[in-house]
Amino acid sequence: MGIVAWLVVGLIAGFIGSKIVNKSGEGLVRDIILGVIGGLVGGAVFSALGSTGVTGIDLWSIFVAVIGSIVVLVIYHALIGRTA
Repeated sequence: MGIVAWLVVGLIAGFIGSKIVNKSGEGLVRDIILGVIGGLVGGAVFSALGSTGVTGIDLWSIFVAVIGSIVVLVIYHALIGRTA
């Protein structure tokens, strides 16, 4: 998957994940970064479970990245100590 596709999926996943976890976005850049990391985490988790990870810009990849983004955001907030 190309860098532009990772950024698009990361932005979408980070934004949705931020809205789910703390009802407000983390900011554009942080949403993208956490979304891309979430895509990697989600892809690894889904691959470990025997499913397909992030493959491109499609609904399945966004779903996987959002799940990963939620995991990353929960860990991020636990480490930073900031609550929603």
